[in-house]
Amino acid sequence: MAYKFQLNQHTYLSDIDPQHFDDISLAVFGYQYHHNEIYRQFCNAIHRTPATIQQTIDIPFLPISFFKTHRVVADTCEFPELLFESSGTTGDVNSRHYVQDAKLYEQSLLAGFRQFYGEPQQYAIIGLLPSYLERQNASLVYMSKVLMEHSGHPDCGFYLNEFDKLSNVLARLEAVGQKVLLIGVTFALLDFAEAYSMQLKHTTVMETGGMKGRRQEMTRTQVHDTLKQQWQVDAVHSEYGMTELLSQAYALQDGIFQPSATMKVLVRDINDPMEVRTSGNGCLNIIDLANLHSCSFIATEDIGSLRADGSFEVLGRMDHAALRGCSLMAV
Repeated sequence: MAYKFQLNQHTYLSDIDPQHFDDISLAVFGYQYHHNEIYRQFCNAIHRTPATIQQTIDIPFLPISFFKTHRVVADTCEFPELLFESSGTTGDVNSRHYVQDAKLYEQSLLAGFRQFYGEPQQYAIIGLLPSYLERQNASLVYMSKVLMEHSGHPDCGFYLNEFDKLSNVLARLEAVGQKVLLIGVTFALLDFAEAYSMQLKHTTVMETGGMKGRRQEMTRTQVHDTLKQQWQVDAVHSEYGMTELLSQAYALQDGIFQPSATMKVLVRDINDPMEVRTSGNGCLNIIDLANLHSCSFIATEDIGSLRADGSFEVLGRMDHAALRGCSLMAV
């Protein structure tokens, strides 16, 4: 029996599991085809409609650049509760993601975090995100704020360039054995690590990518090796997310990402975007079921390697793709 699509967000999220994922994806495709005008026009242009789609690899994936040129929404979404906007580069057009239901996003975010890290209440969550704090509508800042609110620890907070203050806070939390999640943009983590070498026994270091032109580009392996040496940690974690996606994937070590329960990754051929596979190398296509009210089927500009178990590695970006603040480094 085909999965019966339920728009009620509570039922919808509770049903998202490996057993139902493909059925829900097909149902969401049908819903978004009928309710997202831009997506429907794209599907019609390439002759892919609900009548012709039988499996997830046949679903049309909207090029991510549409978030720069169009208002990608399902239904009217006249009054979105949130607006996420990419940083872009000088002269570039920023992506905009209109989020109709903030609660749906937060439920998905928290479920994904708990899947890999447990309850946020276990951690003091510290954000080292200077470039993101300096602008409005950064999805990474909002994500961190939600986690901090659910943590409730008095030492949760953001830091710009207050390295001395941050080192004192970390030292105090380490001394009492408090678990800490230090989430930071790559260039800021490297700057801080070079200025303050310390032993972090109880701190999880999570980099989100991004040099923002502040430092010479490095591979992820080089970045992680530097941070591990400076802070004497066994592994550096990574987060994969972007303005156009509401779900996240996390790499607990070695840059191998595991998608959260609301996300699935496929790969498309670099030369033939209609050829989509469930493993191998190519450009990453993302199914993001948390994008219920925008578009859940996104053709990114990241190049990666997808494993049979659904985990993936990001290898770089397409040559013609514009650089973005939250893009991940080439390995």
